[in-house]
Amino acid sequence: MATGKQHKPLKFNSSLSYTLGVELEYQILDSESFGLVPLAPILLRKAPSFLRPRLAREWIQSILEVRTDICKGLCDVEGGLRQACSMAEDLAAENNSLLYAASLHPFSLASDQVLTRDPRYERIMEELQIVGRRFISQGFHVHVGMIDGDTAIKVCDRIQPYLPLFLALSASSPFYEGQDTGLMSYRTKLFESLPLAGIYKETGDWKTFLRDMDLLLEAGVVESIKDLWWDARPHPGFGTVEIRACDVPSRFTDILGLTALIQASVALLAESNRGAVLCNQQVLRTNKWQAVRYGLEGTFYDPLGILDGGRMTMEEGVRRLIKKVWPLARRFGSEQWLDMLERILADGSGAEYQRCCYNKRENFRDVVQLSYENFWK
Repeated sequence: MATGKQHKPLKFNSSLSYTLGVELEYQILDSESFGLVPLAPILLRKAPSFLRPRLAREWIQSILEVRTDICKGLCDVEGGLRQACSMAEDLAAENNSLLYAASLHPFSLASDQVLTRDPRYERIMEELQIVGRRFISQGFHVHVGMIDGDTAIKVCDRIQPYLPLFLALSASSPFYEGQDTGLMSYRTKLFESLPLAGIYKETGDWKTFLRDMDLLLEAGVVESIKDLWWDARPHPGFGTVEIRACDVPSRFTDILGLTALIQASVALLAESNRGAVLCNQQVLRTNKWQAVRYGLEGTFYDPLGILDGGRMTMEEGVRRLIKKVWPLARRFGSEQWLDMLERILADGSGAEYQRCCYNKRENFRDVVQLSYENFWK
């Protein structure tokens, strides 16, 4: 539990609308065994000075985050992320390791992982105990610039029902500690066991959000907004909405396609004149569960009518959303990146690819190797 100490009032730092920032959390694997290895401190220390600002540590030492600068559009995202990921891969190779894009490792054990030495991480681990020790997943976060806090809250409130569509496209965590979980995204269920994680209550406006945050800070529930591990949240410091619901996509083109879809979806909702509608919480949970369990084959119900309402498959929901946001993608010049999602819709998500590899080889090491080799294809 946080301590309820004094805090500064939150200020939302306005950003240029719909600018982008991408954060990709890689697994660090031994280049021979393909198991997780705690090399993040070494890689960060040895990184060249021009790469270091694009890298960040995470709460266990077998994760390395690669991030972009502030990007005006998808062209900047592709160029910046391609360069940073390629250089980070070279750095890993020089240290007998490799970087692996998936949200859970298929066979390494949670109990073997090493916590990053940091007061915040140590405080969180002390609080979470076994729940925290089991949480060894990786995420993919997209920041979209917002002009003000009210717009950010409007987007967070309205995008929540559609986050399962992003999750179904990105799902990449079917295995955990040598077992097939039967899910497409077991990372999501691990994440939901954390306090203040996952589905959240609609806020309405920035003033109400500040009042809620003041209460949480005063009560010692959180020490900062970073302790809210919601599927989407405002990021006042960056002046963005941060979409956090996704698994780590297993291919570079999938990352770009999802970023394009998220940017256009955020713009659609920010500019919508529809009045606020509260969603039934059980509908939100069921939509999310369908994405977690079945991925693109799951069932989706459109509670706000953005996709013309009704019950459909996740795949159909994605196709309807792409059609709905296409004019915005055209405005942003991102059609070619949005079009990359067709490959996931045709061939399946990273979770489906991993499961297919395992069914053919019955060897988790082969799953890692084949998935790693598929990243840039």
